[in-house]
Amino acid sequence: MDTKFSVAIHILILISESPTPLNSDQMAGSVGTNASYIRKILSLLKKAKVIDGHRGISGYSMVVAPERLTLLQIYQAVTGDPKTHLFDIHQNPSDQCIVGRHIRPVLTDMFTDIEEAFSRTLAGKTLAECTDVIRKRME
Repeated sequence: MDTKFSVAIHILILISESPTPLNSDQMAGSVGTNASYIRKILSLLKKAKVIDGHRGISGYSMVVAPERLTLLQIYQAVTGDPKTHLFDIHQNPSDQCIVGRHIRPVLTDMFTDIEEAFSRTLAGKTLAECTDVIRKRME
């Protein structure tokens, strides 16, 4: 499973909460990964206009306030998928089999319902809420 979403949330909290601009090496140290992976995530977030950063200037800043930045926006920024797509269905089920004949429409409907529920849930959560939960855990 891909970790871009969780890494994006992690670095966005770092950016939004840091009193000084952070560079990708500093973020990588917190995330526990390499700086090149962080730069890839930062590039996706910048392309989606969630953050801003300029060549030659160390650090990044938030473009969207954490209170207005939903987890769905972050998810879509790092996946590049405006529609939440979680599941794929195998391509060639046999029409000669009763299960094979019906599996695609059954799973398509179920998967669509699940993906819509997932999107609604992410849309109802913000980056600020993630930060608030971290603060509460620190108490």
